[in-house]
Amino acid sequence: MMLESINSMINQVATDPIHQFVLKPIADFHIGGYDLSFTNSALFMVIGVALAIGLLMVASSKGSTIPSRSQSIAEIAYGFVAGMVRDMMGEDGMRFFPFVFSLFIFIFFANMLGMFPYFFTTTSHIIVNFALAMLVMAIVIGYGFYKNGFKFFKLFFPSGVPPVLYILVTPIEFISFLSRPISLSVRLFANMLAGHIMLKVFAGFVIMLASAGGALLVLAPVALAGTVAVVALEFLVAFLQAYVFAILTCVYLNDALHPGH
Repeated sequence: MMLESINSMINQVATDPIHQFVLKPIADFHIGGYDLSFTNSALFMVIGVALAIGLLMVASSKGSTIPSRSQSIAEIAYGFVAGMVRDMMGEDGMRFFPFVFSLFIFIFFANMLGMFPYFFTTTSHIIVNFALAMLVMAIVIGYGFYKNGFKFFKLFFPSGVPPVLYILVTPIEFISFLSRPISLSVRLFANMLAGHIMLKVFAGFVIMLASAGGALLVLAPVALAGTVAVVALEFLVAFLQAYVFAILTCVYLNDALHPGH
């Protein structure tokens, strides 16, 4: 009976790469007809946040002159994001450092957790990424008007452009601004979804070739080597997508600080 269930699970993994993205309720909870259940996606968000907080708490608990491994990792992450913020927004942008750092760490841990077998990739769901993107845009618009007032609209009238071209440039800038949360969320969603599907497909090849036997068994090591290469690539993509989301956030926040530049 156990062998049959294991074979069923293997076949499901090999033939249904989309199954890994299915939301599964852990605790059903409904209010006013709305489903507010605690799902596997929410669980791994909580785990990601807990791991990030745990790492930073352990790293900052001693503050030794000779840093421990955890302190070194935290300092590298801090310096990396701080350098990104300064390069993109200048010293004025450091007021946004806590937000950008939190965003980067959250997406990084969410992406990395999804690389482990039977774990859930929360960033593979576009609604999660869209919520983060809308939070970024809300801060951009809110702080932009708070700091610059109606001068924030200079964002749609770039400096150095002849006034006659504003008829063409301003609608393009406005549409580009509105599309930012869509592009920001879709980019992360598409990369994580496609990468994990490709990884499951390669892993399915290994299982099918190994179980086929005969001459096809010789190809199983080749498929396994390809799977290992894809895993390494996906770890790189998991980091790069967190970096891209953070650096684009810096670009958009810079518009709130310096509209029209």
